[in-house]
Amino acid sequence: MTFPFCQYDNPLRLYSLIIIPILLVVYIIIVRMKAKQGMRYTNTTVLGEVLPKQSQWLRHVIVALSVLSLAFLGTAWGRPIGTDYVPQERATVVMIIDVSYSMTATDVPPSRMAAAKQAAIDFVNDLPDGFNVALVSMSGHSALRLPPTQDHSAVARAIDVLSVEESSAVGDAIMAALTAIDLAPRGDDGSVAPGMIVLLSDGDNNTGQAPLQTALEAKEKEIPIFTIAFGTENGYVDLDDERFHVPPNPDLMKEIAQMTNGDFFSADNIGQLKGAYGKIKSSLGWVEVKKEITARIASYGLMLALVAAVGAVMMGVKFR
Repeated sequence: MTFPFCQYDNPLRLYSLIIIPILLVVYIIIVRMKAKQGMRYTNTTVLGEVLPKQSQWLRHVIVALSVLSLAFLGTAWGRPIGTDYVPQERATVVMIIDVSYSMTATDVPPSRMAAAKQAAIDFVNDLPDGFNVALVSMSGHSALRLPPTQDHSAVARAIDVLSVEESSAVGDAIMAALTAIDLAPRGDDGSVAPGMIVLLSDGDNNTGQAPLQTALEAKEKEIPIFTIAFGTENGYVDLDDERFHVPPNPDLMKEIAQMTNGDFFSADNIGQLKGAYGKIKSSLGWVEVKKEITARIASYGLMLALVAAVGAVMMGVKFR
């Protein structure tokens, strides 16, 4: 822990520390006055009995401890804020969910999107508590909906409220997922968090960056992409009183998974996805946490005051 004493909740209270140099000046004046009084004695034997040599250094030590105690207690009164570096699991899973119109097809009951949402929620709920999870929605405007978080219930809620949008950009969604992994806590050496991407889609791609090109970037970063294909050849959607056939593209999904050392699943064997997070190497990063350290600073001051009190008692007993 560091102690940045320039940060306080009540900095005005630090003006109380002005009393410390005043007390030091008063102490020096008193010591000098006693020294002058001692010089009036010509009998050094008597002077030695009145002012033993050992009493001088012990008195100075006690005063120094008392002053330090006041400094710590005065600082604590200002309620200082310190920084803790706490360990945090860096492993990150990014869920990409296709929300394009083709996902409204009902060939996978109750619909492709509803099935994808439920599969994603089930997977997130099965993840270890320490894993970070992020959410990306895939459409013509793929976007990071939720940055990496260990609040898995928040991820489940965010998945549940996703709504349908136009078009589908697989490549853009993968790039958004890679960006999300960069947001996870970094290692001591600045390394990016280990992670994986889970892509739930029918594989349709009609805009944005080339999916295989962005998959290649994921491969270079050693981030596997697990793909889950939804849909059948008979799938269709009705838009503006017109019916459109929306067959899935499992070949694209398979190629993305194979290229990145991930796995491909179909909607009917999605249960095999459980445990896929085991391919992520566990790694810890450090996160800065601001916290009040008043109690710690005050405890130092009390310990110094206790030592000073013990010294004063010893000096009083010794020279009684």
